[in-house]
Amino acid sequence: MQRLSGKRALVTLPVTDEQKQDFRSLIEGAGGEVSFIREPMVTDDDLEDVSIILGNVPAVTLHAPKELEWLQTSSAGYDHYLAPGKLAVGTLLTNATGAYGQAVSEHMFASLLCLMKKLHLYRDNQQKAQWKDEGSVRSLVGATVLVMGAGDIGTCFARLVTTVGAHAWGVRRRVEECQKPFERMVALKDVYTVLGEVDVVASVLPSTPETKLLVNVDFLAAMRRGSYLVNAGRGDLVDTDALLDALAREHLAGAALDVTNPEPLPEDHPLWQQPNALITPHVAGFWHLQATTDNVVAICRQNLVSYLVGEPLTNVVTR
Repeated sequence: MQRLSGKRALVTLPVTDEQKQDFRSLIEGAGGEVSFIREPMVTDDDLEDVSIILGNVPAVTLHAPKELEWLQTSSAGYDHYLAPGKLAVGTLLTNATGAYGQAVSEHMFASLLCLMKKLHLYRDNQQKAQWKDEGSVRSLVGATVLVMGAGDIGTCFARLVTTVGAHAWGVRRRVEECQKPFERMVALKDVYTVLGEVDVVASVLPSTPETKLLVNVDFLAAMRRGSYLVNAGRGDLVDTDALLDALAREHLAGAALDVTNPEPLPEDHPLWQQPNALITPHVAGFWHLQATTDNVVAICRQNLVSYLVGEPLTNVVTR
């Protein structure tokens, strides 16, 4: 293991002392040097002459450094690192796909049930000390849930909703063989053909030219009246003005949003005041669940070992 002779590595992961020593042993054992700096504290100077980054760094600090051979993100998303001028052509990019399925899917599941059972309204009433019946509620039993993005997170979410009696349909960029927990798989280009048949549209799609503002006036109009929208992927999937109109007219029964457009959502934005909207500040993933942190560190460590011995890495992003 001599691949790192004289090279520097930067680790921005929230590692324990034991994990820090493990990473140090691997990197220094290969002849390299390593620094441990948490993501928000990383500066331009910290990135000077760095060959390997394990974990996210602020995208504003990246200026296509030629010395950077490999960036292993701590997130499943990576779109901000693909912007022009952020990574040199030859820099290898890998992400943490597979680490966030449990955390994000549970957040989506809880948010959807909160809307369907009107728990958000009862919480509002509690703040006003109001003993008030909010009327009928909905169930996932027998409902059809369309999951846009049938990868790790989408599959975990589909597994949760089917466990309580829902039917899960998946959406992929390209149709592949349909496997459980999905009952049906649809190509993204054909998504309009099924919108009128489902009770919930839940998205974990990344931000791409194909997905930006996909959920627009026409998309929302094609959804079944009284259906729900859940978005835990990227905020720019949704035309927020169109969503506001659909919620105000009660064409949609509700929207659970962990991501918004714009993001952060300005404090005077009318979406905050929509009673049938449930908004969380992009917290479904991140480091809030210990299992997520453990998963991310394990993925980064395994890829580091593979990198040092010259074996193929997992989660390589095609650029």
